[in-house]
Amino acid sequence: MNIFLKGVILGFSIAAPVGPIGILCIRKTLQYGRLSGFFSGLGAALADMCYAIIAAFGLTIISDTLIANQFWLRLIGGIFLVYLGTKTFFARTMFEKKQSIHHVNLLNDFLSTFFLTITNPMTILAFFAIFAGIDLKSHGRFMNDIFLVLGVLLGSAIWWFILSEFVTLFRKKIEQKMMVWINRLAGILIISFGLVTLASIFFASKKFF
Repeated sequence: MNIFLKGVILGFSIAAPVGPIGILCIRKTLQYGRLSGFFSGLGAALADMCYAIIAAFGLTIISDTLIANQFWLRLIGGIFLVYLGTKTFFARTMFEKKQSIHHVNLLNDFLSTFFLTITNPMTILAFFAIFAGIDLKSHGRFMNDIFLVLGVLLGSAIWWFILSEFVTLFRKKIEQKMMVWINRLAGILIISFGLVTLASIFFASKKFF
């Protein structure tokens, strides 16, 4: 139970900092409702769990492959963020004609954030660093790993649930003009995260020269 609670706290702590996923979750909740925002967060939670599995069980082949290919992962993730930010910037609001608003489905919300999170190889390094400080050598190490990973998933999911529910409280108070500016601000922030990701490729490559 102690290990499980550590996993919950870890998953919550990793998910809580506001980044592109948090901005997407807030914007999706305002635009389409709490389920859209929550499922967007669940995609990130599942990706966090995948990285936690790699770190907890010491799957070095997978982790080494991800780190070795971080150039392509950052490139793909950065381009996708710029695309997503641009799409968000020009998105229609919930106040416009319903037939003009196109929301594919909750699975699309889930997969988009899962893809964004899984293409960030720095996440696995964070898990390796944190797990190194957690005592998993007590009796039943395999079960400790299982409970730790499940805790990470639950902790991350709890944060996204809290965030989507909190934002829902203000959803009905948002007017059309405000929603337009929310879309634009969210789009600019997401594009900025994408450009920073792409810039990190350039600065990382300069170290080798």
